[in-house]
Amino acid sequence: MDAWKDGRLYRSEDLVVSAYDHGFLYGLGFFETFRTYNGQVFLWDAHWNRLCRALEDFRVAMPYEERDILSAVEALTAANNMEDGYFRLNISAGIHDIGLQPSHYKKPTVILYRKALHIAPRGTEKSAVWLDTIRNTPESGIRHKSHHYANNVHARFEVESLASCEGFFLTSEGFVAEGITSNIFWSTNGKVYTPSLETGILAGTTREWMMNCSLFEIEEGFFTKEVLEKADEVFITNAVQEIIPIKQIEEIRFLGNTGAVYKTLHEAYTRCIQAERIE
Repeated sequence: MDAWKDGRLYRSEDLVVSAYDHGFLYGLGFFETFRTYNGQVFLWDAHWNRLCRALEDFRVAMPYEERDILSAVEALTAANNMEDGYFRLNISAGIHDIGLQPSHYKKPTVILYRKALHIAPRGTEKSAVWLDTIRNTPESGIRHKSHHYANNVHARFEVESLASCEGFFLTSEGFVAEGITSNIFWSTNGKVYTPSLETGILAGTTREWMMNCSLFEIEEGFFTKEVLEKADEVFITNAVQEIIPIKQIEEIRFLGNTGAVYKTLHEAYTRCIQAERIE
């Protein structure tokens, strides 16, 4: 089975959404992507809280409790031979006539998608390129993980394969922002740096873990690409692929998966996954 909607499991060919859903008509919708480890979602609270902030900002109701969604994860896992999966929890604004909804969206379309995990082994390196596409500004005061994804799609056209290469956005002012599907970190002389949320980047859940793990001093700020290019190590983060070492940006090489900072952080991340499973 490929998805859950309104308490039922669906195969992809049987799943439908109204053409009057404002997620389709106006791009109003929000989502979270995550994976399971032995059937459990890692950093679930961070995903749920981020999603709820987005829904509140745009006055979209959430008709299900956390337990309902986690039960849906369990049901989809059971329906797929108990194999861990890649999940997308998608909340689309819901059905309304053509024309903007004047107040609230009370009946959104909620779908939990699942697909098979195809993840490279931990420590697999990627390369990176600087994108010509400029990172757009957020749709409200902060960037939400929303259906407003055309900027990312346009950037994706510049990269031959996201499996082996990530594209790095700059802001219109020339500051390092984020990857097409990731947050960016780098280390120079043992100190770790990352773009500030004020650059308009997504507050990633793995980024949040990095900021709170207390293993290294991490400085947030506004940095040019020349600063990043002088780093010893560069790595990117997202909830599905964890922490990924970058071996080079165009012609500039870094320590990649041999970097001490990367290895320390990823080992700690893995220990946290194991500890949460035990609990």
